[in-house]
Amino acid sequence: MSNNNTSTLQSYVDSATGAVQNAVGAVFGSSSDQTEGKAKQHKGDAEHDASHATVKVPGATVTASGISKDDPNRAAGSWNQTAGSAKEFVGGVIGSENLKQTGREQNLAGQEQEARGQLSDFASGAADRVTGTVGGAVAGLTGNTNAQAAYQSQHDSGKTKERGAEHDIQKQAEAQANK
Repeated sequence: MSNNNTSTLQSYVDSATGAVQNAVGAVFGSSSDQTEGKAKQHKGDAEHDASHATVKVPGATVTASGISKDDPNRAAGSWNQTAGSAKEFVGGVIGSENLKQTGREQNLAGQEQEARGQLSDFASGAADRVTGTVGGAVAGLTGNTNAQAAYQSQHDSGKTKERGAEHDIQKQAEAQANK
């Protein structure tokens, strides 16, 4: 793992270490151990939040690990949903059942297209993370620092791609729950 990047795994390790140190300090009456333990727990919480921070911009995802371009089906699917909804609305206003139905069909097709793009980004991101992690570990064992850096980059790119898909899927789930 790179020290420059936030890591979900490292956040769990820091949080657990802090919890244990805090508990040991409480058992033995050491306020300094308790304070250090609480500080490690807070650090772990901050690392966890940073490792999951995601900013969506049109066609891309930005995280602490980098920038990743979205699968083209995501944007095209979103556009088809918007166009389909507009057709459905206009069809309702002017009383055209044909236009309403065409809009409904385009909206549904757009939802499917966007979901395919999200699934593609999530799967390829997960694969890149695994490959980057395993390759980086092997490169580290063999002392190949150039390969290790390349695998870290692949891991980070995969993490960004995966987080972008997770962000959009979560947003859609919340929208469905609020309906």
